[in-house]
Amino acid sequence: MAELSAFLTVFTHPELFAVVALGTFAGIYIGAIPGLSVTMAVSILISFTFSWNVLPALALMIGIYMGGVYGGSRTAILLNIPGAPSAIATALDGYPMAQRGEAGEAIGITTTMSFIGGFVGILVLAVAAPFVSDFALAFQPRDYMLLAVLGLLLVGSLSSGSLVKGIFCGALGLMLGTVGMDPLTFTSRFTFDLPLLQTGISFIAVMIGLFGVSEALAQLHHMDKAPVRQTISKIVPSFATIRKHLPLSMQTSALGVVIGALPGTGGDIAALMAYDHAKRTTRNPERPFGQGAIEGLVAPETANNAAVGGAFIPMMTLGIPGDAVTAIMIGALFIHGLNPGPMLMVEQPDMFWFIVGSLTLANVCMLAFGLTGIKLFVRIVEMPRAVLVPLILLLSIVGAYAVNNSVADVYWMLAFGVFGYFLKLYGYPLGPIILGVILSRLLDDNWRRAIISERESLPGFFLGILTSPLSLALFLSVVFIFVSQTPPWKRWRARRAALGAAGDPGRARAEGAGDRGAGA
Repeated sequence: MAELSAFLTVFTHPELFAVVALGTFAGIYIGAIPGLSVTMAVSILISFTFSWNVLPALALMIGIYMGGVYGGSRTAILLNIPGAPSAIATALDGYPMAQRGEAGEAIGITTTMSFIGGFVGILVLAVAAPFVSDFALAFQPRDYMLLAVLGLLLVGSLSSGSLVKGIFCGALGLMLGTVGMDPLTFTSRFTFDLPLLQTGISFIAVMIGLFGVSEALAQLHHMDKAPVRQTISKIVPSFATIRKHLPLSMQTSALGVVIGALPGTGGDIAALMAYDHAKRTTRNPERPFGQGAIEGLVAPETANNAAVGGAFIPMMTLGIPGDAVTAIMIGALFIHGLNPGPMLMVEQPDMFWFIVGSLTLANVCMLAFGLTGIKLFVRIVEMPRAVLVPLILLLSIVGAYAVNNSVADVYWMLAFGVFGYFLKLYGYPLGPIILGVILSRLLDDNWRRAIISERESLPGFFLGILTSPLSLALFLSVVFIFVSQTPPWKRWRARRAALGAAGDPGRARAEGAGDRGAGA
C-alpha cells in the first residue's frame, strides 16, 4: 500500500503534477531544436534546483527527459533535421511522408508509438528491474564490442542504394569518431598536430551539418517550386493502424528497454537497431523503407522512448547510469543526500515508486502535448522556400554553437553541410556516417578493454566468446546478419522466390515483396 501511495504522489499533489507537465512541455521543444540536447537541459537544471526539495527537482528533470527524447522527431519529420541523435532513423521515413503532405499523420504516429514505447519501458522498470539489471551487468567488454559490430552491420539498412557506398560512409564515420585524444592512453590520434582537433570533432556539429545544412542547400534546387500542402485531417492514427503495428512496437520496445539498460548505449543505438529490425522482419510494407514506410516510424520511436525506462533500471538497482541523463540524475540524488543503488531500493522504496509515477505522468503528458498544436507546427513545411532555407540555416547555426559555445563547431557544421550536400548529390547515404560516429567510441574502447583483459591474446579473446553464452549469442547474430547481406544469400533468396513463382504466383509475389522490404 505504501508503494501505491508513493506512486500516486505525483498525481495527487498539484504542484508536482504541474512541474512534471511543465517539464514535459519544455522538453518536447528543447528536444526539437538541433543542438539543444536533453543532457544539456538537465545538467543546467541542477544549478537551479539544488536548493529545492528532492521531489519537485526530480519531477522536473524526468519531465524534460521524457519530453526531450520524443521532441527530436518533430524537426526530423518536418525539416529532415533530427533534433537528437535518437531521431535520425525517424527522419528516414518521416521526412518523405512530410514531402508528400502527410506531416500531420507522421507526427500523430510517432507520438502514439512513443507513448506505447515509453509505457512498456516504465512497466519493465516497475516489474522486472532487478532481472534486467542482472542481465545488463553480465555484459563484458567483448559483449559491448560485439554489440557495436552488430550495430555497424546496420549500414545495409541505412543504405538505400549501393551497399559499397554505405560501407564507405560507415568507415568514414568510424574515422571521424576516433579523431582527438585517446581516452585510454591520452595520446593524440589523427590530429595532424592541429590544436583544433585535440578535443575531437563534435558529433552534434557533424549531424546538424550533414542533415540540416545539406538539406538547406538541396532545397535551393527547388526554389521555384510551390511548398507542399499538408493534409491535417488525420492526426491520431486509427485503432486498426495501431493494432496492425502493435506486434512490431512490442518487439522494438523490448529491444529499446534492453539496449537502454546497458550502460553507455542509450536510445541512439536502440532506435537504429530497431529500424534495422523492422526492415528485416516486415514482410509487406505499404511503402518501401526510406520512402515513407510507417514501420520506419514505429520501430525507432517505440525503441528510443522505451530506452528511457531501461536507462533508469541500472540507475535505480545498481547505482550505474544507463545514459548521460541518468548519470546527471545520480549526481542530483547525491546532492539531495540520497545514495542511488541497491540500498536506495531497500531503505527508501518510496523514492523508486515516485520516479515510476513521475515517468508515467510524463509519458501521458507527452501524448497530450504531442497531439496538440500539430496543425500550427506543420505550417513550417508550407513556408515559402525563401523563408524556409534561412530558417533551417539559422536553426543549424544556433544548434551547433549551443553545444560548446564554440564558433569552431559552427565552421565544422558548415563544412560537413557542404560535404553532405555533395554526398547526397552523388547518391551516398548520410545515415551510415552518423552510425559510424555513434559506434566508434563503443567499438574502440571495448575492443581494447577486451583484448587487454585477455593479456593481448587473440586465442584467449575468441575462447572467451565461445565459452560465454551471451558472447556466443551475440557472435552468432553478427555472423547471421553478415551472411544475410552477402550476394550469395540474396541470390539464393531470389532463386527461392523464382521457384515459388512457378508453383504459387500469389505466394511468390508476397515473398518477393517481403524480400524487398527486408533487403539490404
